[in-house]
Amino acid sequence: MTDILYTVERECPVCSRKFTVTKVRNRLSLLRQDSDFCTYYKEINPHYYEIWVCSHCGYAAPDSHFQELSPAAGDMIGRFLTNKQVNVNFSGSRTREQAIATYKLAIFFAEMMHVQHSRLGSLYLKLAWLYREAEQTEEELKALDKARENYEQALLKEAFPIGKMSELTVEYLIGELFRRTGMVDHALAYLGKVVHNPKVKLERKLQEMSRTAWQEARDAKRQLLGAQPAAK
Repeated sequence: MTDILYTVERECPVCSRKFTVTKVRNRLSLLRQDSDFCTYYKEINPHYYEIWVCSHCGYAAPDSHFQELSPAAGDMIGRFLTNKQVNVNFSGSRTREQAIATYKLAIFFAEMMHVQHSRLGSLYLKLAWLYREAEQTEEELKALDKARENYEQALLKEAFPIGKMSELTVEYLIGELFRRTGMVDHALAYLGKVVHNPKVKLERKLQEMSRTAWQEARDAKRQLLGAQPAAK
């Protein structure tokens, strides 16, 4: 563990004080990936460390966006945190419970700043993955639903690519999140759109994943119809 994690010093864009963050070295062995892109590694779960939290003022955000704070947003958060007692230190090795707490903090500040829906979607999705790891199914489904809501808004309002995701990938992900949360008709609508889009042939892995998810959604629909009592 000690050779995988390392610490660096960063300056908080809200309070301008320096604090220590723990990062993960990029040499992890991928074991497998779920159909909603949740990844599993042999050595450690790197998602535990993606959220940086200032130990002085408590501001939290993903490492990739931590410094991207406009003066107006910084002032707003600074005013909110004024005179609040903050006693947090997420430096060093994190437990799953600590990782979940950091994502909740990051979501709180992201919603306060009205960040892009795709960023919120990503936060909720990774929070759901942590709940999945903990086998907290109810919390996982709630987080997946919030992720889906935000990605639907991103699909309508944001330019592509979103991060590393194409428009087809986002449509697939929305459909898969609908499927995982039991909304089969909506899942079929999104997944069918991807499966029948000629452009999906250019993304072979996505084509395979969308076909599998679409078939699973169709099977779930048949089971639902079969379980319904016959009309009198």
